[in-house]
Amino acid sequence: MKKLIHFLKPYRVLIVVVLIFTFLQTLGTLYIPTLTANIVNNGVVKGDIDYIVKTGLMMMIVAGITALSAVLVCKVSANLSSGFCRDIREAVFIKSQDLSINDFNNIGTASMITRSTSDITLIGQSVFMFIQLVLPAPIITVSGLFLAYSIDKAMTIIIVVVMFLFMLSAFLVGKKLIKLFKMMQIKMDNMNRVLREVVTGVRVIRAFNRSHFEKKRFDRTAIDYSETAISINKIFAVLMPIVMLIMNLGIVSIIWFGGMRVSNGNMEIGHIMALVEYCILILFYLIMGVMVFMYIPRAGACADRVNQILDIEPEIVDGNGHKDTVSERGHLVFKNVTFSYAQSEEPVLNNITFEAKSGEVTAIIGSTGSGKSTIANIIPRFFEIQSGEISINGQDIKKIPQKELRDKIGFVPQKAFLFSGTIEENIRYGKEDASIEEVKHAASIAQADEFISDMEDKYDSFVAQGGNNLSGGQKQRISIARALVRKPEVYVFDDSFSALDFKTDKRLRKALKNEIKDSSAIIIAQRISTIMDANQIIVLNDGKIVGIGKHKDLLENCEVYKQIADSQLSKEELA
Repeated sequence: MKKLIHFLKPYRVLIVVVLIFTFLQTLGTLYIPTLTANIVNNGVVKGDIDYIVKTGLMMMIVAGITALSAVLVCKVSANLSSGFCRDIREAVFIKSQDLSINDFNNIGTASMITRSTSDITLIGQSVFMFIQLVLPAPIITVSGLFLAYSIDKAMTIIIVVVMFLFMLSAFLVGKKLIKLFKMMQIKMDNMNRVLREVVTGVRVIRAFNRSHFEKKRFDRTAIDYSETAISINKIFAVLMPIVMLIMNLGIVSIIWFGGMRVSNGNMEIGHIMALVEYCILILFYLIMGVMVFMYIPRAGACADRVNQILDIEPEIVDGNGHKDTVSERGHLVFKNVTFSYAQSEEPVLNNITFEAKSGEVTAIIGSTGSGKSTIANIIPRFFEIQSGEISINGQDIKKIPQKELRDKIGFVPQKAFLFSGTIEENIRYGKEDASIEEVKHAASIAQADEFISDMEDKYDSFVAQGGNNLSGGQKQRISIARALVRKPEVYVFDDSFSALDFKTDKRLRKALKNEIKDSSAIIIAQRISTIMDANQIIVLNDGKIVGIGKHKDLLENCEVYKQIADSQLSKEELA
């Protein structure tokens, strides 16, 4: 929690304002019992109506100032805690943009969402409650004891004993609650993970009639979470009667022994009322303070989880600027590149060397798991290579700032992902300031204008989250248009034509050739028909290059390529 305190620095003025009004609220709260005692002792007992009226008016003014101060403390602390949460969320979001894919995989999507939402909300609530309830507690307790001591030294002992019993109960209960709160956050992560899988995988679940199984799986995590929550509530349910019992015993003791001292002439009756109010005030703020402190371990667990994200050292670090050493635009070179995923024993790519020239199409093909998509992912530095060098225009990509590097690349992922919004907004995602003409041109090259023109709202047609209201082929074409609109130096198509029919695939590749005259293009594919016209084809097998050349040359010289071709093409097509 301490590491997040620096996020409060911009709110120093608000903190000072809160402290001032908290002090006023506390003074008013403490002064009212004194006024009550004076009304009883000097007004009621002596029958002085004027004194009762004057002191009553004074009490109303003090109560009004106290209430106003409390409202202002509430308002300012709400603004403070919400701003505090906003700044932490912004820091987490900015940090997430620098994290590698490995970091995301280690944290987990469900956990990342939980940490960015409910965890930070809980931290903000703790700050709000701390300001509201914990901040005045020490002042109320110390001042209340001092004022009680000034009224009657002997009676103050009762309040001290009551405080001790309460703190002892709170300590014993708190030890148990801290463990349960930490467990609760972990179980919430598990529940969110299962829920996310159920929601995102609903089609697969229904297709395989696994709804009943998934319901049981979710029920297990939900029951596990609820059992911990119930355990916490049980402890609170036991704690509250104990607290009320201690408080009531304290009040009864004050009235009992106070009555005896009044009858002996050692104390005035109004002071009993003041002592009762001080006892209630002190215990109330102690109860609230303890409740917040019991809440704080949970907030502390959340803070640790948020800090875990903020403390991650970026695996991929920006270069310190670059200067192109090759005049040819989009000149991509792999030189002895070796890469392995985290915790992987064998490298996924081994000593990969090839060159992709501007205006040419370089295709990559191979069996499943041969490392095709890995090549696509290391070009924009989603992962960092272990050895070798990847260069664009003669410059090592590690020396190019990530933003500049990715501005040079038009990346189309294997799984087309669209954002909720319009078709135009999704295509313009590749280039924010693209004109509508550029958007339409990119859509035309991607063969997306065919189905867009059939839609009622054309380019203003709504796209659901993830593009769930579009077919696989439609999503792929919009995804391709998004890359085309930015006119990058290097195009990377990671199996991006797989959902297209053969006719659309052929038309798109033909249109693409004219579009990429000043850029290089990497096309990763499973279908030979998609890549057979490429300027060069790279054949991968078990992370190694086993063949480079044109379609006809590879049919003669590369056994792996020939096997793939035999499985996909007819004898006439092979001839």
